[in-house]
Amino acid sequence: MHIPPYHKKATWQRFLVGTFVGAVTAYFIFVYMHGSMYGQLLEENRDLKSEVTELKNQNEALLEDNENLDEKSKEPIKVETIEITINNEEDLPDSLIIHDLEELIKEEIIHIIGKNVSIISESDGLLKATIQNKDFTVDDFTYQFTVDTLIIHQTVKITVEADISN
Repeated sequence: MHIPPYHKKATWQRFLVGTFVGAVTAYFIFVYMHGSMYGQLLEENRDLKSEVTELKNQNEALLEDNENLDEKSKEPIKVETIEITINNEEDLPDSLIIHDLEELIKEEIIHIIGKNVSIISESDGLLKATIQNKDFTVDDFTYQFTVDTLIIHQTVKITVEADISN
Protein backbone atom coordinates (compact mmCIF):
# COMPACT_ATOMS: atom_id res chain seq x y z
CA MET A 1 0.00 0.00 0.00
CA HIS A 2 1.38 3.36 -1.01
CA ILE A 3 0.29 6.82 0.31
CA PRO A 4 0.10 9.34 -2.51
CA PRO A 5 2.54 12.30 -2.16
CA TYR A 6 0.02 15.12 -1.74
CA HIS A 7 2.52 17.25 0.18
CA LYS A 8 4.41 17.94 -3.04
CA LYS A 9 1.44 19.47 -4.87
CA ALA A 10 1.17 23.30 -4.64
CA THR A 11 -2.59 23.31 -3.96
CA TRP A 12 -2.20 20.98 -1.03
CA GLN A 13 0.77 22.99 0.26
CA ARG A 14 -1.32 26.17 0.16
CA PHE A 15 -4.17 24.38 1.91
CA LEU A 16 -1.89 23.06 4.69
CA VAL A 17 -0.16 26.45 5.15
CA GLY A 18 -3.57 28.18 5.27
CA THR A 19 -4.79 25.66 7.81
CA PHE A 20 -1.68 26.20 9.95
CA VAL A 21 -1.93 30.02 9.73
CA GLY A 22 -5.66 29.83 10.51
CA ALA A 23 -4.99 27.60 13.51
CA VAL A 24 -2.30 29.97 14.84
CA THR A 25 -4.56 33.00 14.26
CA ALA A 26 -7.50 31.23 15.95
CA TYR A 27 -5.25 30.33 18.88
CA PHE A 28 -4.14 33.95 19.34
CA ILE A 29 -7.75 35.19 19.09
CA PHE A 30 -8.76 32.56 21.65
CA VAL A 31 -5.96 33.62 24.01
CA TYR A 32 -6.90 37.30 23.62
CA MET A 33 -10.62 36.65 24.22
CA HIS A 34 -9.89 34.38 27.16
CA GLY A 35 -7.50 36.94 28.66
CA SER A 36 -9.93 39.84 28.33
CA MET A 37 -12.81 37.75 29.73
CA TYR A 38 -10.62 36.55 32.60
CA GLY A 39 -9.59 40.17 33.30
CA GLN A 40 -13.23 41.23 33.47
CA LEU A 41 -14.02 38.34 35.78
CA LEU A 42 -11.11 39.27 38.06
CA GLU A 43 -12.33 42.87 38.18
CA GLU A 44 -15.89 41.75 38.93
CA ASN A 45 -14.58 39.34 41.59
CA ARG A 46 -12.65 42.17 43.30
CA ASP A 47 -15.72 44.41 43.19
CA LEU A 48 -17.87 41.69 44.71
CA LYS A 49 -15.28 40.96 47.41
CA SER A 50 -15.12 44.63 48.36
CA GLU A 51 -18.92 44.81 48.38
CA VAL A 52 -19.10 41.72 50.62
CA THR A 53 -16.55 43.25 52.99
CA GLU A 54 -18.48 46.52 53.05
CA LEU A 55 -21.74 44.70 53.72
CA LYS A 56 -20.15 42.67 56.53
CA ASN A 57 -18.89 45.87 58.14
CA GLN A 58 -22.29 47.48 57.71
CA ASN A 59 -23.98 44.42 59.19
CA GLU A 60 -21.67 44.48 62.22
CA ALA A 61 -22.33 48.19 62.72
CA LEU A 62 -26.09 47.66 62.43
CA LEU A 63 -25.99 44.77 64.89
CA GLU A 64 -24.06 46.91 67.34
CA ASP A 65 -26.48 49.77 66.77
CA ASN A 66 -29.37 47.36 67.27
CA GLU A 67 -28.00 46.38 70.68
CA ASN A 68 -27.79 50.07 71.60
CA LEU A 69 -31.32 50.63 70.33
CA ASP A 70 -32.59 47.70 72.39
CA GLU A 71 -31.35 49.49 75.47
CA LYS A 72 -32.86 52.79 74.33
CA SER A 73 -36.15 51.21 73.27
CA LYS A 74 -36.88 50.19 76.83
CA GLU A 75 -37.45 53.85 77.67
CA PRO A 76 -40.58 55.37 76.08
CA ILE A 77 -40.41 57.89 73.25
CA LYS A 78 -41.63 61.36 74.17
CA VAL A 79 -42.93 64.16 71.99
CA GLU A 80 -40.23 66.80 71.58
CA THR A 81 -41.49 69.32 69.02
CA ILE A 82 -44.58 70.30 67.06
CA GLU A 83 -44.55 71.31 63.39
CA ILE A 84 -47.59 72.94 61.83
CA THR A 85 -47.97 73.29 58.05
CA ILE A 86 -50.82 75.16 56.38
CA ASN A 87 -51.59 73.74 52.92
CA ASN A 88 -53.44 76.69 51.44
CA GLU A 89 -51.05 79.50 52.40
CA GLU A 90 -51.69 81.28 49.11
CA ASP A 91 -55.37 81.73 50.03
CA LEU A 92 -54.48 83.62 53.20
CA PRO A 93 -53.96 87.37 52.95
CA ASP A 94 -50.52 87.72 54.56
CA SER A 95 -47.49 85.61 55.46
CA LEU A 96 -47.43 87.16 58.94
CA ILE A 97 -50.93 85.82 59.51
CA ILE A 98 -49.68 82.36 58.59
CA HIS A 99 -47.00 82.56 61.25
CA ASP A 100 -49.50 83.83 63.84
CA LEU A 101 -51.96 81.04 63.01
CA GLU A 102 -49.27 78.40 63.33
CA GLU A 103 -48.28 79.80 66.72
CA LEU A 104 -51.92 79.85 67.91
CA ILE A 105 -52.35 76.19 66.95
CA LYS A 106 -49.10 75.29 68.73
CA GLU A 107 -50.26 77.11 71.85
CA GLU A 108 -53.51 75.14 71.74
CA ILE A 109 -51.73 71.76 71.73
CA ILE A 110 -48.51 72.66 73.58
CA HIS A 111 -49.52 70.37 76.44
CA ILE A 112 -48.54 67.26 74.42
CA ILE A 113 -44.81 68.11 74.55
CA GLY A 114 -43.08 65.76 76.97
CA LYS A 115 -45.87 63.17 76.85
CA ASN A 116 -45.34 59.60 75.69
CA VAL A 117 -45.97 59.08 71.98
CA SER A 118 -48.12 56.03 72.77
CA ILE A 119 -50.49 58.12 74.89
CA ILE A 120 -50.75 60.83 72.22
CA SER A 121 -51.32 58.29 69.44
CA GLU A 122 -54.19 56.73 71.38
CA SER A 123 -55.90 60.10 71.59
CA ASP A 124 -55.20 61.36 68.07
CA GLY A 125 -58.91 61.94 67.47
CA LEU A 126 -59.01 64.25 70.48
CA LEU A 127 -56.01 66.12 69.13
CA LYS A 128 -57.70 66.57 65.75
CA ALA A 129 -60.95 67.66 67.39
CA THR A 130 -59.04 70.19 69.52
CA ILE A 131 -57.71 71.88 66.40
CA GLN A 132 -60.84 71.58 64.24
CA ASN A 133 -63.39 72.73 66.84
CA LYS A 134 -61.54 75.87 67.89
CA ASP A 135 -61.87 79.21 66.10
CA PHE A 136 -58.64 81.21 65.88
CA THR A 137 -58.87 84.99 65.53
CA VAL A 138 -56.12 87.09 63.95
CA ASP A 139 -56.59 90.72 62.79
CA ASP A 140 -60.41 90.67 63.02
CA PHE A 141 -60.63 87.50 60.92
CA THR A 142 -61.70 84.18 62.38
CA TYR A 143 -60.14 81.03 60.96
CA GLN A 144 -61.18 77.42 61.26
CA PHE A 145 -58.90 74.53 60.41
CA THR A 146 -59.38 71.08 58.96
CA VAL A 147 -56.65 68.57 59.81
CA ASP A 148 -55.38 66.82 56.67
CA THR A 149 -52.43 64.91 58.05
CA LEU A 150 -51.38 64.05 61.58
CA ILE A 151 -48.05 62.29 62.12
CA ILE A 152 -47.21 61.45 65.71
CA HIS A 153 -43.61 60.72 66.60
CA GLN A 154 -40.91 62.62 68.46
CA THR A 155 -41.90 65.49 66.20
CA VAL A 156 -45.66 65.83 65.81
CA LYS A 157 -46.32 67.01 62.26
CA ILE A 158 -49.74 68.44 61.53
CA THR A 159 -50.91 69.58 58.10
CA VAL A 160 -54.05 71.72 58.12
CA GLU A 161 -56.23 73.68 55.71
CA ALA A 162 -57.40 77.11 56.81
CA ASP A 163 -60.89 78.45 56.11
CA ILE A 164 -62.03 81.98 56.91
CA SER A 165 -65.27 81.69 58.83
CA ASN A 166 -67.95 84.34 58.94
